[in-house]
Amino acid sequence: MRVTHLHLVDFRSYADEEIEFGPRVTTLVGRNGQGKTNVVEAVRYLSTLSSHRVAADAPLIRAGTERAVVRARVEKSGRSLALEVTLNPGKANTARIGRAAAKPRDLLGVLRTVVFAPEDLALVKGDPAGRRAFMDELCVALQPALAGDLSDYDRVLRQRSSMLKTAKNARGDLTMLDIWDEKLAHLGGRILAARLRAVRALAPHVVDAYAAVAPEGGECAISYSTSLADHEAWEADAPAATLASALLSRLQDVRDKEIERGVTLAGPHRDDLEVRLGDLPAKGYASHGESWSCALALRLGTYALLTADGGPDDQDDGEPVLILDDVFAELDTGRRDALAARLSDASQVLITAAVASDVPEAMKGQVLTVADGAVTGDSSQTTADALAEDHA
Repeated sequence: MRVTHLHLVDFRSYADEEIEFGPRVTTLVGRNGQGKTNVVEAVRYLSTLSSHRVAADAPLIRAGTERAVVRARVEKSGRSLALEVTLNPGKANTARIGRAAAKPRDLLGVLRTVVFAPEDLALVKGDPAGRRAFMDELCVALQPALAGDLSDYDRVLRQRSSMLKTAKNARGDLTMLDIWDEKLAHLGGRILAARLRAVRALAPHVVDAYAAVAPEGGECAISYSTSLADHEAWEADAPAATLASALLSRLQDVRDKEIERGVTLAGPHRDDLEVRLGDLPAKGYASHGESWSCALALRLGTYALLTADGGPDDQDDGEPVLILDDVFAELDTGRRDALAARLSDASQVLITAAVASDVPEAMKGQVLTVADGAVTGDSSQTTADALAEDHA
């Protein structure tokens, strides 16, 4: 799988930019603030409908414009496919796959990406929310339909939490809260089952990746951490229905505390991914270099898992596009070389760097220069005509 063309219209700093990516490795080089990360951010958006830098769509739209469009041509399973998404702030986004209109969610699973960026240090040192997002992104990459469950869970959680805030004045009538409990438990059980499967599948790849990038650094291991672990129905490979029953039981156990505090105290939104280095949690104990290696192992492990997975439709197109966003400057020579060796057979790698010398020579491939809102270099062919044919 690889992206061959990209066309940006009013996306971030680009008014109308067309880029052609060569085979295997493309390195975008430019000073900070010139727009190199905006390019890979657009590729990531087509894959996940989200940015790895901001939580909302509004910052992705060029100042003074009403909408942004990201188009790309993707080669997968021996065929070429055009993808498009239009970002409409305050309105529903729209999408196209080939010539046909589609829901944006239909794009999930078509193009798969793995992004490693400086912000990923928070996967080790940061709050649980970032690690939950990491797990959910992996789950959707493995099972795109789960995106609907995650969206529905967030909606039910907001409704239930709102009801908890007024439950003190309900005068004993908690019928509606019982209904929301069942909905939350049903969706939560499905999410828990998906996360557990994903973490169990990812764990050996993380161990292997850490050993490759930090061979003298011990073992990095991951596990799923949940408040349900002490429930009699809890098992690491339990089906969704069993996990839903355990979650419903826990909600009933903590209801008085929830009403007192006005928040939902049990569910996937309270869980965490535990990252350990040897016998100790990486957070708070790992050095800066070890934390970088753990974060890198999580992303390289994800890349290896998705490559082995084969794709949501059991097609031989599972190898994702790997994006390394301004990370080589953060790595020492040993980790740079280990990363380069690990990716020697990757089908496509997109790299951003402020200085070309930060990137190992074997990893540079096609070099594009990003300056003053324009991308120049080896990208000599125009993409607009090719993309227009698919969207005519």
